[in-house]
Amino acid sequence: MTSKPVLQAGLVVRAVAAAAIVAGAAQARVVAFVVEHRLSFAGGVSWGRAGPYEKLFGTAFMEVDPRDPLNAGIVDLDRAPRNARGMVEFSTPFFVLKPVNMAAGNGKIFYTVNNRGGPLAIDFAHPLMFAQTAADVGDNDIALNMGFTVVDAGWEGDLVQRFAADGTPLNLGASVPVARQADGSPITGLMRVEYSDRNLPLSGTHTLNLEGTAGFRSYETADTNTAHAIFTVRDDVDAPKAAIASNRWAFGSCPSGAASLVPSTFDICYFDGFRADKIYELIYTAKNPLVMALGFATTRDVASFLRYEPRDSQGNPNPLGGGLRRSYATGASQTGGYLRDFMYMGFNEDESHRKVFDAIIPTIAGTDRVFINVRFADPNVWSDQDDRHDLLQNSYGVFTYAIHTDPISGIRDGVLKRPATDPLVFQIDSESEIWQLRGGLNLTDGAANPVQLPDGVRMYFVSSTAHAFIAGGLGAQTPGSSPLCANGTGGRLTTETARAALVAIDQWSDGGIAPPRSNYPSLDDGTLIELDDAGRKFPSRPGLTFPTVQNELPLWNFGPLFSVVGGVITLQPPLFSKHYQQFVPRDDKDGLNEAGVRPMEIRAPLGTSSGWNVRAPGHRPGNLCGLTGSYLPFAQTRAQRQATGDPRKSLEERYRDHRGFVDAVRKAGRELVKERFLLQQDADRYVQQAEASDVLR
Repeated sequence: MTSKPVLQAGLVVRAVAAAAIVAGAAQARVVAFVVEHRLSFAGGVSWGRAGPYEKLFGTAFMEVDPRDPLNAGIVDLDRAPRNARGMVEFSTPFFVLKPVNMAAGNGKIFYTVNNRGGPLAIDFAHPLMFAQTAADVGDNDIALNMGFTVVDAGWEGDLVQRFAADGTPLNLGASVPVARQADGSPITGLMRVEYSDRNLPLSGTHTLNLEGTAGFRSYETADTNTAHAIFTVRDDVDAPKAAIASNRWAFGSCPSGAASLVPSTFDICYFDGFRADKIYELIYTAKNPLVMALGFATTRDVASFLRYEPRDSQGNPNPLGGGLRRSYATGASQTGGYLRDFMYMGFNEDESHRKVFDAIIPTIAGTDRVFINVRFADPNVWSDQDDRHDLLQNSYGVFTYAIHTDPISGIRDGVLKRPATDPLVFQIDSESEIWQLRGGLNLTDGAANPVQLPDGVRMYFVSSTAHAFIAGGLGAQTPGSSPLCANGTGGRLTTETARAALVAIDQWSDGGIAPPRSNYPSLDDGTLIELDDAGRKFPSRPGLTFPTVQNELPLWNFGPLFSVVGGVITLQPPLFSKHYQQFVPRDDKDGLNEAGVRPMEIRAPLGTSSGWNVRAPGHRPGNLCGLTGSYLPFAQTRAQRQATGDPRKSLEERYRDHRGFVDAVRKAGRELVKERFLLQQDADRYVQQAEASDVLR
């Protein structure tokens, strides 16, 4: 693994900018789309009618006009350096996986927005950017067999870019400018960071970079005098914060403690050592903010160029040829929230006022917003009940796709409000998003009132799964474990719903075939209930502890320069006032969610799966355990379950024998295929797995 030399890239940028001036490009967009590597894919295997594929890697050089209304809302864009044409320059590496013969493909883009630079996969396990063989493709084969061109490009500006020895990228991050004052002096502002067992090793450490994660660049401190910063420690999320004396820590790196201190403006050293069972908070004055929201422009402009333009401003041909029929995007977790903000901020309209994506599929996003349109944005952080609950990313201001008046804030707004360029939307969530990422606020307004979805939106809920659609069941009967969590964990990625969703949204967008109706917990049908009610109804069983908390949401106040579109944070930590009323899914007698798609693992269950877990003793017990789910298998026989006081039916009582289990899987597969939440090929695969399993043999 190597770092790519930057000198050559800088020369390319200058040459490209000069070429753009000569060409007299009329609009800010992709100036040069430079293919640097063209590789055969998976040994030349053919995929459906599309035939063999090839990988392209390279760099897209872009510029935007800060005076264009479509760009003017980007925070600090007016403070970024400009070239001779008054444009702001930025760039990103890209990855394209395309049919060798584009005419054999389906003429459509599937843009998979990476998470923290890591390439996305439909099954979360087989990133196509790294695939070398057909087996490496995994469940992504659905996109290739349908003939899609798969695209991704960097958007996150604080990523530490890494490259393989052959120069191909190992992750995808954007290169965006630093904002400065008009006189060239640094911009400064408040930066707040938490350190906990999310980024601290369980054995502890003396030192970290200020960001807390080595894969991302820290905002440099403008003042190394620790007396001018605030450093605290607490025992739990809501516990009192105890100040750490300014002479017990330093800005610097110290692998073995104070004696090894090397002063630095990008690191923190705590002489007494960070402990993983504590939460630490640092508030310091940072300098040199990145114009992070240019990330939205990278996605917009790369996708628009590949879809519409025959060549770039330098005359290089578009490797896809331009003129593609359709373009869809998907993102997961962080980038599910990124795509919600992408739509809300109006970036699905390109600078020629064309629709960028016909359809967007945010997954496992809840109502999370990535909030990169903020000075000193930190998109690596997200809010959980047990960690960083009042930092951005977070849920704030705009929750619903429909335009709606928020009864808590009084804000009237919605994610979708531009009919000419709004895409069709499938949002697909797991149960974790309701407990931790406030997913229920997609369909409720914070005052226990239902909110209707626009006609062009569907919400789907993959019942009783954890973040990334993880559950226990067929192929993962034995619970896993986490050192931080009290309950056993699931081990199967149930991504078959996402495969069926790609087919359904293509049929909707391109063929006008209406998709399945939304299937998500709601107040209307009683499948969202209060937390206390859910706890009383949950089947009591030794070995499975039900939560008593969820990630609450107050109305945050980050200061007068911050609003629903972002801005500048002047209050750290934020003040807060009224709280949003939230709910959790109602469960059946097995502890499985009643609402939602109810995938195979829930319709033919081998145990109780959930999207929540609780923290173990010694790791701040009483709180939720991040985005980890739980899994507790059913007993084999009635006698075994009665011996442990388990009220849930045993496998033998449910299915009688192995053939009964296989029949239940076959029946569930037929139902899911009919409902269009499962492809027939995946239903057949489930039956084969059931027949080969040792369940009740």
